[in-house]
Amino acid sequence: MAADEPLVLGIETSCDETGVGIVHGTTLLADAVASSVDTHARYGGVVPEIASRAHLEAMVPTIERALKTAGVSAKDLDGIAVTAGPGLAGALLVGVSAAKAYAYALGKPLYGVNHLASHICVDQLEHGKLPEPTMALLVSGGHSSLLLSADITSDVRPMGATIDDAAGEAFDKIARVLDLGFPGGPVIDRLAREGDPRAIAFPRGLSGAKDPAYDFSFSGLKTAVARWIEAKKAAGEEVPVRDVAASFQEAVVDVLTRKAVRACKDEGVDHLMIGGGVAANSRLRALAQERCERAGIRLRVPRPGLCTDNGAMVAALGAEMVARNRAASDLELSADSSLPVTDPHVPGAHAHGHSHDHSHDHVHEVSKENLYS
Repeated sequence: MAADEPLVLGIETSCDETGVGIVHGTTLLADAVASSVDTHARYGGVVPEIASRAHLEAMVPTIERALKTAGVSAKDLDGIAVTAGPGLAGALLVGVSAAKAYAYALGKPLYGVNHLASHICVDQLEHGKLPEPTMALLVSGGHSSLLLSADITSDVRPMGATIDDAAGEAFDKIARVLDLGFPGGPVIDRLAREGDPRAIAFPRGLSGAKDPAYDFSFSGLKTAVARWIEAKKAAGEEVPVRDVAASFQEAVVDVLTRKAVRACKDEGVDHLMIGGGVAANSRLRALAQERCERAGIRLRVPRPGLCTDNGAMVAALGAEMVARNRAASDLELSADSSLPVTDPHVPGAHAHGHSHDHSHDHVHEVSKENLYS
């Protein structure tokens, strides 16, 4: 671990996890998470207001816990990174406000970074520097995207994305139809291991010759599974839950891995990185490994704890921003719930050589003069 590598704290609050991570270069020192998933479970999904309030309550204790675990003092940090988007607007605001307050109070540079680019960058903490270019398949509750990253701090290109439900959303909805509770991913994964993935031929969305090569669609699959279950119930038959779980999961991971490998081949990229919450799915990992080996592609998947939303991934991207001398954000940084992945970070207005960027709605303007007045 080189002494001159940046020491960065990262804050992630895009959904229902309050994540705070501390990294030194590509070495993870602390990864503290406070989750409000149990509070949302009774509603069957994430409730934005509850998430924002939970972030507010968890923020300072989680930051203190991370600093203690890492054995570093806040004044030793080289920068503070925070997810500026995409995500739930209210939830993002809590993280952005906290990051600004810490950056201002400590006199440290602030980096507003992209949630999706962070999911790619987190792999550096486990497998070392990302090769350039890297193809990334990101699958979570909110996103299913294929991204080509030539430079994680400045050049991330969308190849394909979901045109309706994200993969994680489909898992949650099918789990609901099967009365398996929320979140649906882990329980379907578990039941699928005891089922037959070939029991039911569920449709593979957008896999026809004329369909977009890299886009995903899961709403047709979701409807097909729900209808199949209803037909069974209407006929008075028992629903084979394990076979349904296995066949549904196979339909999702088959399309995800096939399109990702195809994109690698088409672009001549020999590395595929899989991230996001659904990357914790055991079948997705196994099938991706199998198909990548056959195609001569090196697969990189971080351990499950780094795939779900966490502060370590934000710190990892922040450290890369510092290491590559990217322009810091200014204290007028705003949360942007639909920040495009083509913006891995949000540099300050002055970095562009013009005084102010009014294209983003500044939810609250902060300047040193009015901060304490």
